[in-house]
Amino acid sequence: MKSWFVLVCFTLVFTTSSAQRLQISDSTRFNTLLEGVEFKFRFEHFEPVNPRYTLEGAEGLNMQLDSLGNFVWKPSYDLVDRLEKQKEISVMAQAEWSDGRRVRRTLNFIVLHQNRPPLVEDLPIFYVRLSSVNRYQIPTEYVRDPDGDPLIFKSIQSQLPEGLSLSSLGLITWTPSRNQFNSLKNNPLTLEFVVQDQPDKAESRGKIKIAQTQLDLPPEILIVPGDSVITIKEDELVNLKIYVSDPNGDDNISNVGFVSSDHRIPSNSFVQGTSAQSEFTWSPGYYFVEESQKQKDTEILFFALDKSNNRVQKSVKVKVLDTENLEEKDKFLYIKYKSSLSLAKTMIDMLDENHEKLNKAYKQAKKGKKNRSIVNASLGATTGLAPVAFADNPSTYKTVSAIGGTTVLTMGTLEATEVIGKSKSDILEKMKINVEIRNQLQLEADNFARKYSLKSTRRNKDFDADRDKLLPIINNQKLVILELDASKPGIKEYDNKDLKKTFPDFSEQ
Repeated sequence: MKSWFVLVCFTLVFTTSSAQRLQISDSTRFNTLLEGVEFKFRFEHFEPVNPRYTLEGAEGLNMQLDSLGNFVWKPSYDLVDRLEKQKEISVMAQAEWSDGRRVRRTLNFIVLHQNRPPLVEDLPIFYVRLSSVNRYQIPTEYVRDPDGDPLIFKSIQSQLPEGLSLSSLGLITWTPSRNQFNSLKNNPLTLEFVVQDQPDKAESRGKIKIAQTQLDLPPEILIVPGDSVITIKEDELVNLKIYVSDPNGDDNISNVGFVSSDHRIPSNSFVQGTSAQSEFTWSPGYYFVEESQKQKDTEILFFALDKSNNRVQKSVKVKVLDTENLEEKDKFLYIKYKSSLSLAKTMIDMLDENHEKLNKAYKQAKKGKKNRSIVNASLGATTGLAPVAFADNPSTYKTVSAIGGTTVLTMGTLEATEVIGKSKSDILEKMKINVEIRNQLQLEADNFARKYSLKSTRRNKDFDADRDKLLPIINNQKLVILELDASKPGIKEYDNKDLKKTFPDFSEQ
């Protein structure tokens, strides 16, 4: 700021009368001043001897008035409060001669407040860490307003690195990427910003240097999900993502791993993709918790070391709840599912075989009714029985028995099935029972195969109840009429393909 001053000439006018007055020329409104602006004027007189000049009421104002009448004053910036805007100052000027004569005059000044821009000093270096949210609050002892005005901070967009932000309150936030962090090693960043006071909006510029941290800091571990206690069942999976970062750079990480309170957790559960990223995957299994226990607690400790052996660790507690072995249960239920359908197919095959036998028996019965007959002969007076030869020519002849006397012969056709073999009506009745049992068994077995084709449905409590419904059909009491052993039918071993032919909805798993 350029200094300027106001020069005003005061004229002391004396008369020979007893009344003396001090005259001041005020054509330039000398009494309105600005803070920080130097103001000058000179008293003049017409006496051959210079008087002695003094000021009264100017204590602490730094006003100067020399023996030649030169007045100099530069109002300080703290003279007028920023909220007052102006302030009136009054002092008494006096000129006194050696003979006792003196002249006094009151000087009235109006001093106006002068706003000054903020002051910005050299700021401490902003040291940042890798893969961390770095915050830097611009300290008020280095950036301040001499008038006590409120300050706001503004960023210069063209100079902002990616991801860095500056709030109006002077908070710098930055999470540098790996490339940004590495570039700071040889080329520290100088960031410029603007400080503006309110409400006059006077501005100043400041600079801050951003560099890599010079401290040898330990690594940092982030586990996702971040729960410190995880509760799972024996058949569930624990999957954790482990992210490791080192404030001094990822190349400073030397080792990442885990230790567990239970030796049954295999080391291959921890897979390290890079030095900064790993994954932990583990399933306890159905035999992890003892049968006498309801749960088992296991602590897993993840750690990371840097090249200076600085260590960081974070633990996760895993609560494993005792769980029914669904895998074994599903296998057992599938055996029951398949064996029930195998038993049903065995009975269906036996009924089909029996139906063929009954069908053959029925056909034979119908054939015998038409072709079978009975010969009834009664003998009267018979004289003798001798062979008689008949011949058409000398070379051939036939011999027959000849009866002599009187003989009565009666031939009649009868219902052979009613007399010889089984009854046709009995066969038809058995065929009807055979078909009835088979159709009922086929229907119920098809429904059973379709309803419990999924593992989840076989776990339902209705599975055993529906399975038991097949037994009364397989062991139908009418099977005795079919001359089958209904109490203990043999179970054949069928493969899945055979069962699927009989029961289309049969599941192979």
